[in-house]
Amino acid sequence: MANIMIVDDEAAIADLVEVYLKNEGWSVFKFYNAADALRCVEETTLDLAILDVMLPDMDGFTLCQRIREAHLFPIIMLTARVEDMDKIMGLTLGADDYITKPFNPLELVARVKTQLRRYTRYNHGAKAEECSAEYDFQGLQINRDTHRCHLYGEELQLTPLEFSILWYLCEHRGRVVSSEELFEAVWGEKYMDGNNTVMTHIARLREKMHEAPRKPKFIKTVWGVGYTIE
Repeated sequence: MANIMIVDDEAAIADLVEVYLKNEGWSVFKFYNAADALRCVEETTLDLAILDVMLPDMDGFTLCQRIREAHLFPIIMLTARVEDMDKIMGLTLGADDYITKPFNPLELVARVKTQLRRYTRYNHGAKAEECSAEYDFQGLQINRDTHRCHLYGEELQLTPLEFSILWYLCEHRGRVVSSEELFEAVWGEKYMDGNNTVMTHIARLREKMHEAPRKPKFIKTVWGVGYTIE
């Protein structure tokens, strides 16, 4: 049974989401402000959080950033702000998905299931035959059994989504992987033109790997085609 936190100052929306999540058998922790949510994060073992952006005491972007300082469980932003820059900001600060209001509750549930599957697989262990592998080259070590990644001996604190991206690129090392292929393999959804999600997560991954934006050593951009690890 998953523990899911909802943070939204609109009680009607929070109540609606709670009903759909509880129908799936999940435990729900519901809050209307960031302060109470942060206390819950420190006191409870959570598997996923759904955050509104516009909160009375702290915006959801800052809340997401605060959570990411110590926790790697998936975060879905749920907000009425539909501008591309808002989506990019949320993803850059560590969110794993971004859903705009008004939304279909069944779509939200489907996305929650996708994030939980990924998080459970990489953090609580999948079957050995599915994930017993490791890559080790040029100072980068990534192990799918332990879901740990080290660069020059330093452990990188990657979210499950970031780990999935890096693993997929390592798994296809030497080949250029298109944004479409990467998105559909990692997110498990159909890629739509103009989707900046992959680019945003690659940028965040490079930042954690201390990569020079113009001359990255590991994740390289092949303009007009995709990304590759050589």
